[in-house]
Amino acid sequence: MFRGSLAACGFVGIVVLCCLLIGANARQNTPAAPDYERIGVDFKEKATLFTGVAFGKGGSTELRLDLAIPKEGEGPFPAIVCLHGGGWIGGERQKMRGTIEVMARKGYVAISSDYRLAPRDRFPAQIEDCKAAVRWLRANAEKYHVDPQRIGAFGFSAGGHLACLLGGTRKDDGLEGKGGNAEQSSAVQAVVSFFGPTDFTQPVWSKEVRELHLVPFLGGTFEEKADVYRRASPMTYAGKNGPPFLFVHGTADVIVPIQQSEAMVKKLREANVPARLITVDGEGHGWGWSRENRLRSIARMMDFFDENLKK
Repeated sequence: MFRGSLAACGFVGIVVLCCLLIGANARQNTPAAPDYERIGVDFKEKATLFTGVAFGKGGSTELRLDLAIPKEGEGPFPAIVCLHGGGWIGGERQKMRGTIEVMARKGYVAISSDYRLAPRDRFPAQIEDCKAAVRWLRANAEKYHVDPQRIGAFGFSAGGHLACLLGGTRKDDGLEGKGGNAEQSSAVQAVVSFFGPTDFTQPVWSKEVRELHLVPFLGGTFEEKADVYRRASPMTYAGKNGPPFLFVHGTADVIVPIQQSEAMVKKLREANVPARLITVDGEGHGWGWSRENRLRSIARMMDFFDENLKK
C-alpha cells in the first residue's frame, strides 16, 4: 500500500530496465517487462533515439549520453535527466535506454548520461559529470527541441543521491567541475529520488555499505573524511529556493533506511521547498518490488513531472 500526498492514478507505460543495488552483494535486478497492452501502452511508434553522444569530459574521460525525443509534436519539450544506480562503483547509462524511450513517448526529451565511477574517480567527479550533462542539454536545447527552463532529474539509489545533489546545489557550492558549457546553468526544476541516500554523516550504514561503497566513493571513512561526507550529502544543501522534490522509498529498506528520505523531506519543508514522500509498505532496496508497486510508483513519478514540468 502506498502512502503520500499525490492523488491516486492509473498505471502508465514506463518500464525501468535496470537498477543496481547498493549493498554487500550489489547486483543487477531487472524486473520482467509489464504487459504493455494490459496497461494501455502502444509501442508501435517509438521515440527518436540518439546513442553515444559525447557531451563533455570528466578529467581525461570522455562522457557520453543517450537521448530520446518525442516523435509527436514540435516542442520545445520539457526534459528529464535519468541517472543510473550502482553504488557509485558500477552501472551504466545503457541500462536506462528503455526508460528514456518511454519518457519520450510521454512528451519529454530524456537523456541517460555517463558519470565517472569510484574508486578510480571519487567524489565530486560523479556530480560534476551530472552537472555537465545538464549544462550540455541547455547548450543544445534548440537542436534537440528542449525547453531549457523545464528540466527535471531522477535516479535510483546512487542515481537518486546524484539527482538530489543536482536539485540542491548551486554554482557557488563548488561542484560544477570542468565538463564543458560553463556559461550554462546546471540547475534543475524538479527532482525524483527512488531510495537514494541523503545524509552520509548519520551512523546508519552497514559495514558492507561503508567498505564496498562509501569508502571507495568518498576516499576514506567518516572519521578520516568528515568534511567530504558532509559535502557529498544532499542534506547539507537542503535550503531555500530549491525545486520541488519527490521521494519514493520502501519501508523495509535496510540498505538505505527510509529515514534518509524522511529527514530530507522534513528539512526541505522547513525551508519552504515543496517536498513529498511516497512510502511503499514492505518493500526493500533495489527494484525487486512487486509488479504493481513498481508500476504504480513510476506512474506517480510521471504525474509529479507532469505537474511540475508541463504545467
